[in-house]
Amino acid sequence: MLSDIEISRQSPRLSIQKLAKRLAIPSHLLYPYGHHKGKLSLALLKQPAAPAKRPGKLVLVSAITPTPLGEGKTVTTLGLSMGLNHIGQASIATIRQPSLGPVFGVKGGAAGGGLAQVVPMEEMNLHLTGDFHALAAAHNLAAAALDARLFHEDKLGEQFSARTGLARLDIDPANILWPRTLDMNDRALRHLSVGQGGPSDGVERPDRFVITAASELMAILALATDLQDLRARIGRIQLALDLKGQPITTEQLEVAGAMTVLLREALQPTLMQTTEQTPVLVHAGPFANIAHGNSSVIADRIALALTDYVVTEAGFGSDMGLEKFFNIKYRQSGTAPACVVLVATVRGLKANSGLLDIRPGQPLPASLASEDLPTLRQGCANLAWHIANARRYGVPVVVAVNRFPGDSQAELDLLLAEATRAGAAGVALSHAFTQGGAGASELASAVVAACELPSQVKLLYPDEMSLSAKLATLVECGYGGRGVILSDKARRQLAALSAAGWDHLPVCVAKTPLSLSHDPALKGVPTDFEVPIEEVRLCAGAGFVYALAGPIMTMPGLGSLPAYRHIDIDADGEIVGLS
Repeated sequence: MLSDIEISRQSPRLSIQKLAKRLAIPSHLLYPYGHHKGKLSLALLKQPAAPAKRPGKLVLVSAITPTPLGEGKTVTTLGLSMGLNHIGQASIATIRQPSLGPVFGVKGGAAGGGLAQVVPMEEMNLHLTGDFHALAAAHNLAAAALDARLFHEDKLGEQFSARTGLARLDIDPANILWPRTLDMNDRALRHLSVGQGGPSDGVERPDRFVITAASELMAILALATDLQDLRARIGRIQLALDLKGQPITTEQLEVAGAMTVLLREALQPTLMQTTEQTPVLVHAGPFANIAHGNSSVIADRIALALTDYVVTEAGFGSDMGLEKFFNIKYRQSGTAPACVVLVATVRGLKANSGLLDIRPGQPLPASLASEDLPTLRQGCANLAWHIANARRYGVPVVVAVNRFPGDSQAELDLLLAEATRAGAAGVALSHAFTQGGAGASELASAVVAACELPSQVKLLYPDEMSLSAKLATLVECGYGGRGVILSDKARRQLAALSAAGWDHLPVCVAKTPLSLSHDPALKGVPTDFEVPIEEVRLCAGAGFVYALAGPIMTMPGLGSLPAYRHIDIDADGEIVGLS
């Protein structure tokens, strides 16, 4: 089979103008970026729908517990959207934009794959329309403004207000909450010092970088409903504490407006297409541990007004991206899915059995490539847990079995039977990687049927519950554990947040995606575990409180064999090695 980039280059494409016309998007509401991608105006949110048009149905794609093998969730998301179009049901996919960190570090690309990918895949993976760079500039503007204010107040002392006409903020250099950001894996930037050159180079203090996908601004971009909402959310960001322990916001620093200006175009989703000209809206890219891990509210709303079915993807497994979709994104947007699709693979469930020794850099166990029904049966407990977890939110569940060449018919039959026994409303094999939309037509039909079933979203906890109780409920109901163990620091932080009136916010637990628990070594369906909460932080602009369950990496590092080694330009100026 051809490589992803070769398939992308050979795929027939519509010009971005023709693609927009197919969706009945007026030409003045499309801003082309080259031939095959373009920004969509937010005015589309206010466009009146056609008289006979009913709002589209949202389909949320999640998965079993992820493994290093990859389950093909993005392939399935795009393939399902293509499959819906293949059976005559108009569909658009809404997905997150890839970060350059994983592209050059591990994946080499994140646009789907095979015959189910976004094209041009090199444009999708490399910069796209510059949203991440705009977001990094806005984020770092706040960091620079904060250090500049700290410097000038320190330098001028009691003369600061008289010289500037500004009230002193009295920033506490030991309590700077806002890091700097870079869209690249660079472990050397996790801990550093700034202002070391001397008195003219700023106030010396510790600092850190996070990758751009982990910035609170990225979470805000994905949750904002319009430009004014974006401006208001940015104004609520807490950058530091003053010497009395009170928060200092971007509004107080008078930088919120300029940050919003830098993000004005980034708030517009980017229209692209798949290998079969199925429309795709690409927008935002928040992590699914430190944030909610879903595409934007704006992209979903625009797509739902343009088509009958919108297929969107949540990060990691249902215990993370799906949980956060409901308890954070849905809670803020009110846009509910009509159906959940859980992606599973034979080899992924074998890996989740806990019976195999799978380690990075080591040869894979032979069982993954040959028929092994006992190991698969053990791993199906993980699938059953995720089906029950998704159904807990009150919507029907369809299981998409992403088929790989080494899967035996006996293994597939077992998986399909176990999924049905666990309560899935539909189960279907997906061949989207090798067959495109036609290979996902069975899955698409199952999804259409499931979307007609009754549903009523149920959240894990009400707004009025305390933050501590929300954390306990999430662990007990959302992960199947016994509760939380709060560090002394986390207890103090929760008490302070409660006293400041933030109990109404949802919680976002940053934990490993490799287990239902906080411990990546606990495979399958662990029980009787308690999740340690080391620290709790407020994202006032995004509108949630996130809790760190152990050491969570917000600035990844490059491995010893990074993907960038294979990426280059050939004699014709074409990109090679990106896949």
